[in-house]
Amino acid sequence: MTSSIETVAFLGASTGVGLSALKHTLATGRRCIALCRNPAKLAAILPTESNPNLAIVQGNAKSVEDVSKCLKASHGKLVDTVVSSIGAAPVMNKLSISIDDPVVCRKGMATLLEAIENLRRDGATGKPYIVACSTTGMSRFGRDIPALMVPLYHVMLKVPHEDKAAMEDRLIASQEDFTIVRMSFLLNGETKKQVRVGIEDPKAGRESEAVGYFITREDAGKWIAEDLVRNRVARYNKKIVMVTH
Repeated sequence: MTSSIETVAFLGASTGVGLSALKHTLATGRRCIALCRNPAKLAAILPTESNPNLAIVQGNAKSVEDVSKCLKASHGKLVDTVVSSIGAAPVMNKLSISIDDPVVCRKGMATLLEAIENLRRDGATGKPYIVACSTTGMSRFGRDIPALMVPLYHVMLKVPHEDKAAMEDRLIASQEDFTIVRMSFLLNGETKKQVRVGIEDPKAGRESEAVGYFITREDAGKWIAEDLVRNRVARYNKKIVMVTH
């Protein structure tokens, strides 16, 4: 008899939004597989001894072989969901903010899609739902950030935004089920504030708006775990959502 418990793979869950999404997903009783370059870092926060549904795999999100290890559930099936929140460390310049790996997001998405394709070719079955973390300020259908944030987003954050845009385009062009989550400016901490959600169709444009300044990493991760992993709200499938407070 096969198990009905869902399995969720996490790429980039050692900190921030990904860590929050992982913690709240574990609380739902789902099996979780987290790919980490430094497993000890995540294990110090979420010890596997007290989290029996968590498996931590050492590896790099830009390695097809490493990512493939996280995509196998059981009985020849792929995982049910993949949450990717990979990113790079910021590098401060005089007039802009770059990142120490300017292609990490696009490369990570290309690696994930290649790993899924290879596993299917080798006989694995299933269609993982891919949740990809991105940022507001990149809409092709009008402004999705407050006017005061435009200089920061469109000038100072040009390099990381180009990487996020390439990642989004790669996922949208695939035949996979997905939701791209564009988060407003991220802060630390947890709040009791409501998460407001806007929806954008990659081809048809804006369906609803949610323009705001900030959201916390903890709140964004919790929303992902509840609305996308646990409930898998149908209206978000193959859409871009903007989340903010």
